[in-house]
Formats: sequence, C-alpha cells, structure tokens
Amino acid sequence: MPLWSYGIPADLSGKHAPSKYRTLILSFWSVLICCVGIGSLLPMTSPVMTGISHLHINDKLIHFCAYLALAVLPVIGFRDRRRSVVAGVCMFLLGALLEIGQHFSPGRNLELGDLIANGAGVSCGVLFAFARR
Repeated sequence: MPLWSYGIPADLSGKHAPSKYRTLILSFWSVLICCVGIGSLLPMTSPVMTGISHLHINDKLIHFCAYLALAVLPVIGFRDRRRSVVAGVCMFLLGALLEIGQHFSPGRNLELGDLIANGAGVSCGVLFAFARR
C-alpha cells in the first residue's frame, strides 16, 4: 500500500507529492512571499513592526526562519528538481531586493547581517528540503 494512503507527506516517503498537496504547498509559499515582502517594506513605526519588536525575538533569527521556509516550500512543492532548487535559491535574490527596498521605507535600512541571515536560511532550507526530497 502506498505511503500516501497513510497520510505521510512526500518529503518523508521519497515520492512526489500528489497534485493537491503540491498546490497547497505552492499556495502557502505564495502567501508567505507576500507576507515577507510586506513585512520587509513596512515602515518601522507601523503597528506590525512595533508588535514584532515587542516580541523580543532576535531580528536575525526571524530572517533566518522566514527564508528557511521560503526556500523549503518550493523545493518540496515543485515536481521538477532543477526548477525547485532554482526557485529556492531565488529566494535569496528576493531577500536582497527587499533589503535594498528597505532603503526607501521610513525608519528601515539595509543591513548586511540581515542579508547574511537570509542567505543562511535559504542555504539551509534548500539543502534540508533537497536531502528530504
């Protein structure tokens, strides 16, 4: 009996995810891209950014985790391996562009540490997801 009948996801069973799971994964990835983009470009005085700063979570940890998720989802969501890895690695480019965009957002600025955390998250995400694939 295939592992999918037991509800085990593709990244654990070594098989491709069925269409409905791939669609769900890639839909969540799209929503996450929008959330990260909006969060990256919001002014520092916005209620969202003020709320995040009150959580007392390291900024670099937030960047790492966000880009880890942004890199994992396409790698497990796309059927074609090359396309999945390219999409995952392109999340670093997205992070770099959003860091540049912060220059134009009030109270925000480009930080090399954030870019490094983004790159570390993307690298770990692609390697982890590709190994699980």
